[in-house]
Amino acid sequence: MRTALAPARLRMQAMMKPRLSRTAQHSFAGDVARLAARSLHAELCLYPKPGLVSLVDPGSHEDMDAQTFMRSLFSLRHYFKKICLAGLNDAPFARLKQLGIEAEAAMLKATRGINTHRGAIFSLGLLCATAGRARAQGTPMTPAALRAAMLIRWGEELAMHAAAVAAPSDLSNGLRVAARYAVSGAREEGALGLPSVFEIGVPALLASRARGASMTHARIDTLFTLMARISDSNVYHRAGPQGAQTVRTHAQHFIDLGGTANADWCAQALASHQAFVQQRLSPGGAADLLAASCLVHAIAAMEQDEQ
Repeated sequence: MRTALAPARLRMQAMMKPRLSRTAQHSFAGDVARLAARSLHAELCLYPKPGLVSLVDPGSHEDMDAQTFMRSLFSLRHYFKKICLAGLNDAPFARLKQLGIEAEAAMLKATRGINTHRGAIFSLGLLCATAGRARAQGTPMTPAALRAAMLIRWGEELAMHAAAVAAPSDLSNGLRVAARYAVSGAREEGALGLPSVFEIGVPALLASRARGASMTHARIDTLFTLMARISDSNVYHRAGPQGAQTVRTHAQHFIDLGGTANADWCAQALASHQAFVQQRLSPGGAADLLAASCLVHAIAAMEQDEQ
């Protein structure tokens, strides 16, 4: 009984809280949007980063480089604020989805049709909306509280979105991979409350920082941890199960050697980068989830700074 009534009770409590002023809403949403953009930029700046676009080289890609990513990132700056405002105002998932569709169109226009941040539009957008929801309710913005807020407000709609059958013309590479290889994609990830972010990415980031790693090194450790543990639809799309296993093997080897705590970590990461480029492997899904993990960490830190 208590479990069944909990969401309704939380909604009632939220309705009783004083509504944030328009100025306060826009200020908060602007702050969250900047954190989202910085998280994506931080991911872009990492190097060596196996097979992925960086400021140093385009990785395994011939159709995009750092400038492409920067144009894409710039096109998304208003989206992150809009979707945070939507969360602040208790928008249904249909509204969040529409904002995501509009953001994807803006991204494709900015990149001349190249998909640079589709996964990030979904995961970071959902996190921005969740931060807005948490602020409107006056609830904490710790990682666990953010995930709970996401599932309480949009969990049912996210599950319906994951179960919906897309028309053949609407199938993304991720959906095709999920159907062909029976691996989970962004929809399933969302329905479960972004487990790769909250159960893998954020804990890896915190653990690396606790060991004394710099934030840059912690991000490298987190990226390799995600590469070792997730089913990356980008890798499956390019290279199938064999390529996915190659990515996992390289990443696990890096972790087993101690990650960035190993004095030779940079040489190890660079060797994987060169191998991935030769095989056209690009763990873009892990990169998106790294950025999402960085955003969760940044939102929690922002709240601590306010206290």
